Amino acid sequence: MTISSKDREDATLERRAVWRSTAVLHAAAAVTGLIMVLFLLAHMYGNYKVFLGQEAFDGYSAYLRTIGEPLLPWSGALWIIRVILLASVLVHIYAIVLLWRRMRMATGGNGSRRYLSRQNPRGVQRTYSSFTMRWGGVIIGLFVMYHILHLTANVIAPGGASPSPYGRMINGFSIWWVFVTYAIAMIALGFHLRHGFWAALASLGANTSVARRRRLNQVAILVAAVITVGFLIPPAAILIGWVG
Repeated sequence: MTISSKDREDATLERRAVWRSTAVLHAAAAVTGLIMVLFLLAHMYGNYKVFLGQEAFDGYSAYLRTIGEPLLPWSGALWIIRVILLASVLVHIYAIVLLWRRMRMATGGNGSRRYLSRQNPRGVQRTYSSFTMRWGGVIIGLFVMYHILHLTANVIAPGGASPSPYGRMINGFSIWWVFVTYAIAMIALGFHLRHGFWAALASLGANTSVARRRRLNQVAILVAAVITVGFLIPPAAILIGWVG
């Protein structure tokens, strides 16, 4: 039995349709979002090394580049993490943008108004955190680029350049406006996580009852608060002079 070229073309189109389906896009956005949450938790843990002094903080930064040696080359594990993160970010953005466009088309550009309820008599079904997801993502993206140029690439040097990661962190966050911009980005991240973490677990099937929905909301608020406050504590300690 031979397969015609038309059958092969139809099978290819069907596979493409499956991978671009709404369910797959929701799952992709959820999984990549959770990968980034795990990275944030690990990154937050590393930031607290600053309280142990320059030797501990710089030593931790150097250790990240030696993970896996001699099986992996210098910085090999770090580049694997970077590639995974970059792929997660790109897939996440692609899935979210495509889902947003479909929602806009399906609702005639009025996605926030869906149906009337006792809690929402005007039909607005979106929380503030979900309403700010798009612009919060833009703020976070711009901040990440600045953050990499400042603390990783050492290209931007507010407060003075330093070959030491500890020095760059102390020099930068000793300036009030650097801390303020960082705080704005962390608040945007908190709102993003508040809705995104809940939506990720819901997309993966955890939102199966009213009780579970309530627990998911509580967990999402807790995760967003822990990460937001956790990232703000070291820079705040530097700004007021407790560190450095």
